[in-house]
Amino acid sequence: MRILISSDAPTATSNEVDDATLARLYAADPAHSPVGDGVWLRVNMVSTVDGSAQGEDGASGSINNAADKRVYDLLRAQADVVVVGAGTARDEGYGPADVPLVVVSRSGRVPEKLRGHAPGRVRLATVEKAERLAEARELLGDEHVWTLGGYAINRGSLRARLAQEGFAQVLAEGGPHLFRDMLNAEVVDEVCLTVVPRLVAGDHARITAGGGIDVPLTPTLLLEESGTLLGRWRVVR
Repeated sequence: MRILISSDAPTATSNEVDDATLARLYAADPAHSPVGDGVWLRVNMVSTVDGSAQGEDGASGSINNAADKRVYDLLRAQADVVVVGAGTARDEGYGPADVPLVVVSRSGRVPEKLRGHAPGRVRLATVEKAERLAEARELLGDEHVWTLGGYAINRGSLRARLAQEGFAQVLAEGGPHLFRDMLNAEVVDEVCLTVVPRLVAGDHARITAGGGIDVPLTPTLLLEESGTLLGRWRVVR
């Protein structure tokens, strides 16, 4: 793995990035978030060169590779909490993470593989009018079910609740609709994106989905390994 662009390290064309260097290159500073709430919220996604966020099986696991997995594991290790949409959690077969997992679901449905675990390992962000609200509270406990709006989840309230819970390093992993809505609500500090050297065509999802948005980014890091590009882009506010 080599450094192509870095805002805080010399670029190089042939250096091998060891684990300690990689951790430093991906380190975030919540104290300097533009929002000023002590939270750094980064979204991590993967895409093919032609813009697909999934392979033929409808999941991202069929397009990622060893380089992507290395950064994925690092970002998970650096996180205090992982946030994911309920649809992505179901489609990708999510289980509990090493840190608390917050599932975002307007219906209040807790994915099957995220039921029956120790209290607090799985939390749910939903709405007051959620169809499965009572069921979610029974499964997870009242204190682990957050109602953040009447009919629609307020993304700003989600970030505020994460800050209230003391989560400084927040890692969101999609899906595309949640990513788009978080960008639209201006709660994202940074996008981490892996571009794998593949073309898949077809009508696959992109990393964002939903109504149009216009969010400027500035690159702070770009790495390359065997044609795979891995980068950090800071959201410009």
